[in-house]
Amino acid sequence: MKTGMTTRVLTRMALLIALNVILERTLSLRIVLGGVEGIRIGFGPLPVVFAGIFLGPLAGGLVGAVGDLIGFFINPTGPYMPHFMLTAALRGALPGLLILLAGKGRREVGVFPLFLAVASMFVLVNVFLLPYFLETLFGVMRAVTVPPKIGEAVVLIPAYTAILYALGRALEKILVQGPDKNMLRLTARIW
Repeated sequence: MKTGMTTRVLTRMALLIALNVILERTLSLRIVLGGVEGIRIGFGPLPVVFAGIFLGPLAGGLVGAVGDLIGFFINPTGPYMPHFMLTAALRGALPGLLILLAGKGRREVGVFPLFLAVASMFVLVNVFLLPYFLETLFGVMRAVTVPPKIGEAVVLIPAYTAILYALGRALEKILVQGPDKNMLRLTARIW
């Protein structure tokens, strides 16, 4: 990315925000612990992590924060807590920052750096930060929330890595080789 965000990047961020809100607020399984939503299982954070890795850490943080804020206004699940907006922003900024620090171009991300970026996000945000906030804000003990979060991480880290790797390769093919002309005709007919 250059010094400023282009219209194309802002449009992609807006689409990822919309996808995040849909996946996070409507297509996720919610489990209530101690009267509050303790666990949310789904692919809601995937667009946020995608934005962080392929558009940069700033874009990932913005997609996460704005997606959380819009999602709250569309489908509130309790009082608004800015702590959870912070965790949503970190879900996008942290993997993007780690890929940036690894010195890899966003189109050349390999499986191992991608795995480390996704794993660090899950461990720091989902296993440590979210249970801490649930305990300090709502009194839900970490002994109740951490074990399911670890199980969630064990399942979703490889899944996110595989999905993001496949999306990265498809993105590279489209950006480097150009889109398939037949696909463009098909897309034009659909729209």
